[in-house]
Amino acid sequence: MRLTAIVWGSEIPVLSTAAQDAGVSLHAHPTYRMRDPAYLDSCIPKLTDSDVILLHPTNDAYWDTLIPALPPGVPVISFGHDQSFWTLSTVPLSVTATVNAYFTYGGADNMRNLLRFIQGRVLSQTVTWEAPSLHFWEGVYHPDAPRVFATADEYWQWKGKDRSHTIGILFYRIYWANGDLHAIDALIRECEREYNAIAVFSVGVGDTEAGALDATEVIQGFLPDIDALICLQSSALSHDPDEPVRVFQALGVPVVHPLVLYYRTEQEWMESLDGMGSIELGWAVVLPEMYGMTGMIPVASAMSEGPLGPEHAWHSPVEERVRTLVRRVGNLIRLRNKPDAEKRIAFVLNSSACASVEANVGAAAHLDSLQSVVEILSRMKEKGFCVEVPESGEALAQAILERRAINEFRWTTVQDIVERGGALGMVERETYEKWFSELPAPLQSRIAETWGDPPGEAKDGVPPAMLYDGKMVIPGLSFGNAVLCTQPKRGCAGSRCDGQVCRILHDPEVPPPHHYLAVYRYLGRVFGADLIVHVGTHGTVEFLPGKSVALSAECLPDAILGDLPLLYIYNSDNPSEGTIAKRRAGAVIIDHLQTVMAPTSPYGVLKELEEKIAEYHKFSGSDRARAHALQHQIIDLVAREGLDRELGIQPIQHDPAAFDRLLEGAERLISGIYGTRIPEGMHVFGRIPAGPKRARFIAPIMNHDGHLHRLLAGMMGLDIRISPSETALLRVLDGYSEDLVSRLLEGEPPSQAASGVLGDRLSMVDGEGLASLQREVQEISRALDYSDEIGSLISGTKGSYIPPGPSGLLSRGKTEILPTGRNFYSLDPSSVPTEAAWEVGTRLAEILVERYRQEHGNYPENVALLWMASDIMWADGEQCAQALALIGAEPVREHGRLKGFRIIPLERLGRPRIDLTIRVSGILRDCFFGCVEFLDDAIRAVAALDEPSEWNYLRKHSVDNETGPRIFGAPRGTYGMGVNLAVYASAWNNVSDLADVFIYWNGYSYGRGVFGEKSTEHLVSQLRTVDVTFNKTATDEYDLLGCCCYFGSHGGMTAAAREVSGKEVSAYYGDTRNTSRVEVRTLAEELRRVVRTKLLNPQYIDGLKEHGYAGAAELSKRAGRVFGWDATTGEVDDRIFDDIARTFLLDAKNREFFRDHNIFAMEEMARRLIEAHARGMWQADGEVLEGLRAVYLQIEGDLEDEMGTSPADRQGGSVEVFTPDEMKAWKEQVSHLKRHAAEQ
Repeated sequence: MRLTAIVWGSEIPVLSTAAQDAGVSLHAHPTYRMRDPAYLDSCIPKLTDSDVILLHPTNDAYWDTLIPALPPGVPVISFGHDQSFWTLSTVPLSVTATVNAYFTYGGADNMRNLLRFIQGRVLSQTVTWEAPSLHFWEGVYHPDAPRVFATADEYWQWKGKDRSHTIGILFYRIYWANGDLHAIDALIRECEREYNAIAVFSVGVGDTEAGALDATEVIQGFLPDIDALICLQSSALSHDPDEPVRVFQALGVPVVHPLVLYYRTEQEWMESLDGMGSIELGWAVVLPEMYGMTGMIPVASAMSEGPLGPEHAWHSPVEERVRTLVRRVGNLIRLRNKPDAEKRIAFVLNSSACASVEANVGAAAHLDSLQSVVEILSRMKEKGFCVEVPESGEALAQAILERRAINEFRWTTVQDIVERGGALGMVERETYEKWFSELPAPLQSRIAETWGDPPGEAKDGVPPAMLYDGKMVIPGLSFGNAVLCTQPKRGCAGSRCDGQVCRILHDPEVPPPHHYLAVYRYLGRVFGADLIVHVGTHGTVEFLPGKSVALSAECLPDAILGDLPLLYIYNSDNPSEGTIAKRRAGAVIIDHLQTVMAPTSPYGVLKELEEKIAEYHKFSGSDRARAHALQHQIIDLVAREGLDRELGIQPIQHDPAAFDRLLEGAERLISGIYGTRIPEGMHVFGRIPAGPKRARFIAPIMNHDGHLHRLLAGMMGLDIRISPSETALLRVLDGYSEDLVSRLLEGEPPSQAASGVLGDRLSMVDGEGLASLQREVQEISRALDYSDEIGSLISGTKGSYIPPGPSGLLSRGKTEILPTGRNFYSLDPSSVPTEAAWEVGTRLAEILVERYRQEHGNYPENVALLWMASDIMWADGEQCAQALALIGAEPVREHGRLKGFRIIPLERLGRPRIDLTIRVSGILRDCFFGCVEFLDDAIRAVAALDEPSEWNYLRKHSVDNETGPRIFGAPRGTYGMGVNLAVYASAWNNVSDLADVFIYWNGYSYGRGVFGEKSTEHLVSQLRTVDVTFNKTATDEYDLLGCCCYFGSHGGMTAAAREVSGKEVSAYYGDTRNTSRVEVRTLAEELRRVVRTKLLNPQYIDGLKEHGYAGAAELSKRAGRVFGWDATTGEVDDRIFDDIARTFLLDAKNREFFRDHNIFAMEEMARRLIEAHARGMWQADGEVLEGLRAVYLQIEGDLEDEMGTSPADRQGGSVEVFTPDEMKAWKEQVSHLKRHAAEQ
């Protein structure tokens, strides 16, 4: 019999063995391989050589191609748990049902009888067979046991319990039925070295009629008294999707999910840098994360030799990873059972080192990390932990700085740290050498090559990190059984910040210095930490080089962190980066609430302008003389403040049409402020909004799509389509919204609340709308009350299971993220882009194209997009949709899931297909590579169309009709874009230097079958034809000053495109904060909007000043990012720099605030402004510049007085420019890059 089987990979090994024994010619193809179009094409012609075709279908799109290609006349048996698949069978239903039973029951005997059954029933051969036989649906397995045990009691009677603690193992029945037990045996043996072990198999989702239990029922019945659960099951564990979390919560123990590599041998996995393919990632990692499982390292891989080759093999244990897994589980068990009073906890603070170590201790996105630590310690002390509690977050900050319990930097030498009492401990050379020797040999070589032999040596002008008298200094403070330290510097060393010591700038794959390893080993081995807590979004350890997922011992995050449990306090709105922490650092997330987003209003000149415009409208129809006078006042005010140039309207005098345009533009600026919400300071971990603050928190959530405004406007009898230019109405509706929510929270009946808010403006009561609003408001309020962030953290310190929860933006209506304090997970990207995102993305594409046409008179041929993971996580793929729309393609869905794409005909598209150059972030690459492959497929399909080049710019830009890559990013295993590092380190003389850095860091291509291939020449080729660069915002919580990555990527790509193309490439910024009002602005316009509404806004400044040191740090970082944008694009107005200097450094009250709370932040801001002027970026107002220089001299004097004698190696405020020309190794790399690109 010639049998072709297209079945699941796990079904092939035992089937192939049975076929060999029976002399059956078997051609077996795992369903996952058929996703490769080339593999599918090669398989289809061979189907005709079959006597029988056996299918186990999936929901993949390729079945639409495969099914019509099934040869007529060849019997087809299509089986599976989903009986809808059976309809493909051409044999009687009874035959399909029997075949399905053989596979469902599994095992060697059933496979042998399956083949005989097919030969007899389908091919009418004279053979005998036995019916499908079931032995166990679930049971306890042990390699030494003579049989499977039907109950846990039977097993323990045979095995006995001789250890104090027990580890439960849950695995799939198919492993047992098929004899694929090598890895299970290894896990059992390793667990039994120190613990009792009980390994139970089940089918996963049970079958009530057949008598098979859900995995959750098996856990409850077989594993009620365990100390930890190792769960090898990946997919659904119950018919009820909520049941697994309930069962795990009741169990209360850590649930660890090791990975099984189904498609790679151990050697293939070790050599890979993605660790696991995008298809496998979806069900092996994403689904378990949704159940709150952690610890995802591979313990099994495909055997190197199987009956039909490696991809059809059983699985063998990855021995080192098995040992590591069990050690980590053991540490969780010890944490769980150790008395709280004896537990030792290490808190690790982040530090935005490049933006000043001294100014940014405890950097965390939207979190006051220092006050948060104080409140956590306070609760821990109440619960019986032996810890000391600082007086306040501000007192903690001052203690850290006074003792210099930080890493060395501009104003801090290692000598300062030791002499001022900031050293938590010192590590002797011999001790560190022992720790270092435990690393895998390849890691030892890489670290020593870069940073010298342990504990570090001076190399190429870079000193060893944190060495004092031959010992490594570990900075930090002790609080009883808790210690607090800052995370070590990632890619530089010494008390300097320049292009020479910034080693990571020269090499994105550089390992961290010796000191990085020393800090984490000290915490575990010397301090004796039972647990590490990373405080705030985010640190650097999870972004160290290594595999994307399924890490090995040679991956730096794994090697640095070792086996200690890690809790990570993370912002619930940042699932993309948090997911990296989970997958690459093994972190359990404790998410925290997002900040209150408050409405804002014009201030200063714009407030005056608003009042004059309102007065002008009042008198324009009744008092022409008064209106004419006001017109002149408005023109004078606009001209005095430079707003006429900003609006592009000159001259204005004696031109009524120009005045109307000016008025329209001014009103648009004012409405932009009203249309923006700003964070009300920072969140403090554990604090939940109460009283009026709760209403301010909930109101914008209810209005995320304009719903609440429309409800109120409708009850006022107004047109519900409110124009954004109607600033007065928007302001009124914001106030009404907050008032209405407040009344509903206080329990007022909805109609009474509406009447109380609107008064005589109430035209009609929308009872249904108000009732719905009341329900939603109360649900959110209850969810806020259920949030227990510190309580969840305390549970984590006890080794308990932390329940999972969704993540995302409340401002986008993602209320399901509440309550916080959960171990958040990301989304399943199978539906991205969603239908809603497609609508927004197509509008973005058309608005961008039309704006460019209006400004330039032609279509853009190539749009450079910045594609970040936030597009998937926050916006459901709006930019992915935009990219599709630009090239003229659209998504195809089936049952809500993305199935593929179709090309839009040119006749319907109505314009040329726009080429793309996409810079993909490392986080999107690693979390959603399936999305990258999907978009790459679409791009290549469009580029291959036989269409005129004037209508298909992708084809026009293809070299010799060969489609080159369009998606680029940093080297695989690394994260970043390089340009931000160069800007912060002042490692550039001109924009050309920054363009070189961008190309050097980002010249690696990604797509279908391509993962990080060096493609510098392709990137340069694409940059030559770029006409416009583009990024967008989707929320007020994050903007282009919120992180250096924005100017590093968008600014860097703009600099590179302009440099390579030799033309003034446009830079645009999209806005989908309100999806009903999609906008595209110039980058300069967006910079002005964000600076006005936030950075220079007194309301925003006052909110941050409430947080003292941390608030000052945030203001300084945002000002520094303005510098970064101007360095890369030149799109920052001189007036913005003038206003930053006036607001923060020349204003006496603000200057006093900085001096009292964070003088280093003030120094960083002032130094950057002086550098901007020195580089010719800022043509400063003379009076402002004179005042700035005087202020900086005072700051510098104060710091030098405070620091005392200045060691020679302390950089202080000096700016030293090192570019590639000054550093031989880096110069050679960049020169090679330039030569190579010039040859193209």
